[in-house]
Amino acid sequence: MNTPNAPAVQSPNWVGPMMLVAGAIAIGFAPIGLRLSEFEPQATGFWRFAFSLPLMIIMIKMQGGTIGRPSPMALLAGVFFGLDIAFWHASLMMTSVANATFLVNLGNAAVGLVAWVVLREKPARIWLVALGIALVGAFLLSRGAQAGGPATLPGDLLALLAAVMVGLYLFFAKLARRDAGALQVLFWSTAATLIVSALASLVQQETLIPPDASWFLWPLALAVVAHVIGQGLIVAGVGRTPAAVAGLLLLIQPVTAALIAWVSFKEALTVMQLAGCALVLAGVWLAGRR
Repeated sequence: MNTPNAPAVQSPNWVGPMMLVAGAIAIGFAPIGLRLSEFEPQATGFWRFAFSLPLMIIMIKMQGGTIGRPSPMALLAGVFFGLDIAFWHASLMMTSVANATFLVNLGNAAVGLVAWVVLREKPARIWLVALGIALVGAFLLSRGAQAGGPATLPGDLLALLAAVMVGLYLFFAKLARRDAGALQVLFWSTAATLIVSALASLVQQETLIPPDASWFLWPLALAVVAHVIGQGLIVAGVGRTPAAVAGLLLLIQPVTAALIAWVSFKEALTVMQLAGCALVLAGVWLAGRR
């Protein structure tokens, strides 16, 4: 068994991609928890990460590991993830769930191009075809969402800023995984993210102390489902998967978010959106079939 402080070892080729897919599905619940939270967006993010840290310490101790020294790459990843969450949470209040999630996931797709240029991880030719199919599907999913919820230019621009941040987060998380285990990277990146979220809450003048303890319910749920499980699987999977494939697999997230929003917020999926979902899944399957 890997300890939390050890680099990932050799594993079957399907393990990393399956971790990413499962993590992306878990992350798809994040915008739903945000909308149901009594806290304002940035404060919800703060408590999500505050609850995550002790949960990760428990998991590390249960595996017999230690937190270890902070990884500079993990801390950088956490800063960019905190900025991603700050911009994305703000955008979700100004545009539809599917629209905001599609735009921010452009960063997932772009991380493959960054790794190609910087890390010389040249993707297979089929990746470009798969990426094109998935992005067309995500675009259709986004365009069809305009009738299912508010869509504004400021919200879209914030989501695009979040896309840049999430691409940098995944890139530095992949670098951090070269020298540290998934839980260690996730712990230190979360610590950095918590600081960024606290600053974002102060800038937005959002209250962090609730009038009732029941307000903590949804941030705690986000901590467990979206962060410890979702981001934990993504950080673990990105260390075992080429960056190009990893970013494309994470495009399952907007599909998950749109389907959940259909049920939760009556943001009904149109024929165009359903076709987009099918194309995203086809692109993901094509990229991960090897």
